[in-house]
Formats: sequence, structure tokens, C-alpha cells
Amino acid sequence: MNRHRAGLVLAVAAYAQWGMFPLYWPLLKPAGAVEILLHRIFWSCVVALLIVTLLRRRQMLRAVASRRETRLQLVLAALSVSLNWGIYIWGVNAGEVVETSLGYFITPLTTIAAGMLLWRERLSVVQWAAVALGTAAVCVITADYGRPPWLALSLALTFTAYGAFKKRLNLPAVEGFAAETAVMAVPALVGMAVLGARGEATFTTMGTGHALLLIGGGLVTAGPLLCFGAAAVRIPLSTLGIVLYLAPVLQFVLGVTVFHEHMPAARWAGFALIWLALALPAVHSIRVSARSRRLAGPPSLENAP
Repeated sequence: MNRHRAGLVLAVAAYAQWGMFPLYWPLLKPAGAVEILLHRIFWSCVVALLIVTLLRRRQMLRAVASRRETRLQLVLAALSVSLNWGIYIWGVNAGEVVETSLGYFITPLTTIAAGMLLWRERLSVVQWAAVALGTAAVCVITADYGRPPWLALSLALTFTAYGAFKKRLNLPAVEGFAAETAVMAVPALVGMAVLGARGEATFTTMGTGHALLLIGGGLVTAGPLLCFGAAAVRIPLSTLGIVLYLAPVLQFVLGVTVFHEHMPAARWAGFALIWLALALPAVHSIRVSARSRRLAGPPSLENAP
């Protein structure tokens, strides 16, 4: 029970940190989204490699990098997550926190669709209903915006692609994170140098505090990942999946209450459909799990010590 409780606390800590990200990226202004992204990638790599060194997993990381069949998947995963990070940072700093939260609400539904299309997974009636409600929600929000919610859809699709590549790679969390950021670290460093040469970098021109905040992007990226990795080995994935919704909920609340983004009635209706779509499989999963425990009955004492 203590192990399960610790896992739940770690999961909540991970998703709470991800949910609070909209408060961090605006602190990095006047740096633009591209510069913030480049620093986030580079300093995340530095932090990840330090963690790998402290955990004495460098040999395992070298083994991952030496596999020819994983290199292309690593590059594609790194590109997907980097694009997702860049879109998210731009969205938050452009004052579209609510729409970025919508992207992560949609992600579980696009992930279900990817499982059906890529791995030919069969959807249950509940999953089909969730996808249908999610599609209806996007249509309602499109009508409200007068355009498709491109920012939200881009976040959902890039993160779903990242998840698909991660599934194929099947790497441990720490080594996978280190390998992905290492793939993008050199291009990020080159990009930082180019911005500096063009006089568009703020890293060395806005004072020590600003530079430390840019470096801190690596720490705030690694922190929730470590909590998530520790939680994943302590609690069931079904529980982890339900806690996942904490991050976009916090982002949504911040967008409405802290950043005071406009929320007309039609947009509330669209979000309500999304929340209903997500609640259906979550409630179904909880009921199935409870039924399984009831059928299993009380634990046997025959082999107890």
C-alpha cells in the first residue's frame, strides 16, 4: 500500500508540474518560442546525461545508440517531441493556453485512433463512443472559432506520433529521454549559435536571471519525467492514465482564471463534449477493474509465509 501511495503521489507530482508549465514559459520573454525551444532541448540533454551518469546507465545508453534499427525511430521520436514542445511554447506565449489544454485533452482520443490504424487494435463500443464525441467536440469548437483548432490538433497529432515512435522503440524512460534529446542537442546548439550571430539571442544579453531561467527549462522538463518514470513502476497504467487528465485540467484552469482567456458558450459546450468523451473510457476501465477484483475474490492464504 505504501508503494502504491508513493506511486500515486509521484504521478500527481508529474502531471501537476506539466499542468503548471504555462506559468513558466512567459517568464522567458522577450526570448521567442524558437530560442526557448532550442535552450529547452539543449539543457534537457545536459540534465538527462547527468542523470544517466549518476544512475550509472551510460553503458545502457551506448547500447541503445548502437542499434541501427533504433536510430531512425529515435530521430523521428525526437523530431516529434521537439515539434510538440515548440508548438506548445508558442501557444502559451501567444496567449492560447486554453487551446493548448484542448490539444492534450484530444491526445488520448487521437492515440486510440492511432492504435486502431497502426496496430489494428479493435475498439470497444465505449471507445467508439469516445472517439465520436471527441470528433463532435472538435466540430463544435471549429464552428465557434470559425476555423479548425489547428494549435490543439497539432499538439495532439505530434504527441500521438511521439507516443507511436516510443512504443516501437520500447526504451526505459531515462535512457529514452537522454537519447532523444541527444539527437536534437547538436542542431539545437547550432541554432543557438545562429541566433547569437544574427543578434537575435537573448541568452547573453538580458542578464544572469534570464539566462538561468532559460537553463532552467531543462530542469523543469526533466523533473516531471523522473516523477513519471518512478510512478509508472509503482501503480497500474490504468491509474496512471486517469491521473493524466490532471495536466490539461490545470492548463485549462490557468487559461481561464490566470490568463483570463475568453470562453464563449459554444466553446464551453465543445470542452464539455471532450470531457464526456474522456470520462466514458475512464469510468468503464474503473468498473471493469472493480468487477475483476470481485470475481477474483479475497486473496488466498495457502502460500502465505
